[in-house]
Amino acid sequence: MSERTGTPGTSTTVLITVTGPDRPGVSSVLFAALTAHGVDLIDVEQVVIRGRLTLGALVEAHHDPEGLQEAVEQAMASIAMQVHTSLGEPGDDSVRRSPTHAVLITGQPITARAFGSVARALAGVGANIDSIRRVADYPVTGIELMVSPVPGQGSEDYPPGTLRARLVEVAREAGVDVAVERAGLARRSKRLIVFDVDSTLIQGEVIEMLAARAGAAAEGQVRDVTEAAMRGELDFSESLRRRVAVLQGLPESVIDDVAAELELTPGARTTIRTLKRLGYRCGVVSGGFTRVISGLAADLGFDFVAANELEVVDGLLTGRVVGEIVDRPGKATALRRFAATFDVPLEQCVAVGDGANDIDMLTTAGLGIAFNAKPALSAVADAALTHPYLDVVLFVLGITRDEVEHADAIEGVVRRVPIA
Repeated sequence: MSERTGTPGTSTTVLITVTGPDRPGVSSVLFAALTAHGVDLIDVEQVVIRGRLTLGALVEAHHDPEGLQEAVEQAMASIAMQVHTSLGEPGDDSVRRSPTHAVLITGQPITARAFGSVARALAGVGANIDSIRRVADYPVTGIELMVSPVPGQGSEDYPPGTLRARLVEVAREAGVDVAVERAGLARRSKRLIVFDVDSTLIQGEVIEMLAARAGAAAEGQVRDVTEAAMRGELDFSESLRRRVAVLQGLPESVIDDVAAELELTPGARTTIRTLKRLGYRCGVVSGGFTRVISGLAADLGFDFVAANELEVVDGLLTGRVVGEIVDRPGKATALRRFAATFDVPLEQCVAVGDGANDIDMLTTAGLGIAFNAKPALSAVADAALTHPYLDVVLFVLGITRDEVEHADAIEGVVRRVPIA
């Protein structure tokens, strides 16, 4: 089927859309027909979904565009493919816009209603969806939209946070997560990432695990103080001192006992393994304790560790910490120090955390990701994830599940753990 609107003898753009079963040779047949007419290729894009191919080509025809249409239709009919062609007017703006933002939607599942709500929200702020691709089918479904402002309808440069704020509001109501990041080089240039440890890299809180050795009452007291600190209701340094005080008199051996019980957050190994393959510098910046997490950090191949030091005298914990406390401002300081050590600009750094004491660190990094976080942190983060899988961080960075599993297959470590 064709739409004939061109004028003979002029340079005319022709949009050709081919659809049908995916098979070898479709592109070669199409481009043989285009070559015979001496056209210039302006743009081309192809997608295959469940064995169904859609191939689009935008070309500039310098003569006889109607003849080109007929030749293309005959060529595609010869291999049982359907084609639609349409002619543009001379001078049509046929240059593809460069997307300004990447919008990642993740869910279990992503319903049509949820996707439609996000799409309507984008249209409402004058954003056009330039492309859509699935980036993950495990452990969550992830769909990435590349978007750009529609000239005359949306701002050419959205004020910081406004696009994400609107989409997060809509996504929350629809039961999915949405992350918004600037597209282009800024997204692909990240080189260093830091993780909080408790309830981010690992499941649970180390200080509570240590306090459990001092009895149920001590454990409950520590848990209450921890939760208040993570909500931002208590100064972290003071809360740390109060929590560590209940450990006084415990044998030094409890440190190693707790270290042996640490459980990684699902997806943590996949995440670190993948980022290391890509050349990222990876580290932990924790309000916890160096001796508890150092073995885990070495096992995962982290490049740096910043945490607090428990005081031990005569084989017993004194209930005090020694040295400079890694608190809320201390975490940001540690990030800056590591970035300087590896000569990585802060805008190329990523920080992942869950509590109010991570606020300074996440806002210092070029990309701050709140992971199952308290509201105080989610409100200021660039992306807030509510799924309990750390590898969703990879999808925010533009890495697909297929890419992860292909690299794993080469090393023989492919494994999908059943999700309850």
